[in-house]
Amino acid sequence: MSIRWSLVIPVKTLVAAKTRLAAATGPHRTRLAVAVACDTVAAALSCPPVARVIVVTADPAAAGPLAALGADVVHDPDRGLNTALRTGAAHAVRVAPDDAVGALQADLPALRPAELAVALGAAAEFDQAFVPDALDVGTTFYGVRPGRPFTPRFGGESRAKHLAGGAKELCVPGIDSVRRDVDTPDDLRAAIELGLGRHTAAVVAELWPVDREG
Repeated sequence: MSIRWSLVIPVKTLVAAKTRLAAATGPHRTRLAVAVACDTVAAALSCPPVARVIVVTADPAAAGPLAALGADVVHDPDRGLNTALRTGAAHAVRVAPDDAVGALQADLPALRPAELAVALGAAAEFDQAFVPDALDVGTTFYGVRPGRPFTPRFGGESRAKHLAGGAKELCVPGIDSVRRDVDTPDDLRAAIELGLGRHTAAVVAELWPVDREG
């Protein structure tokens, strides 16, 4: 029987989100952050191995739209990213103790359900596994098989931290959209090349209509 997944997606308070995109997006920064999170959650919910998506956030401006997409929203205790992820994972285990648990970054606006399914299929082969970001410095996904300890090590050079913690690095082809998180204008341009989800695409079209033509 194939493994089903509960995915935990942390969403920062929007006033703190995407600060490195502030110069490029101006007053639309929070709108863009919500749109990116919506596309990430929508793609995850459309991925066949994903049984549920648990969003951990303390911001009602994000919680409302993400709940409307079908996510289960859990309050963020605001004690850091890994604590937020463990809070969501504990909820996941209470709801579905026989499912695998994964942490997925909220800033994957080009995420493809089929590519996420490939990554989850690979992760299911190991007790704990992770997907490095496009720069091979950070992490976009970390997951554990059912019943295994959930020990995320996000933040900073998290690829090295997950490796040191014994997690298997997933170097599978064809998962570019899973690796393409967005923190800077260059990241966003790379995501545009992959193809944005509809929420992010709508905001980007308003922000840079000339660039979209060029």
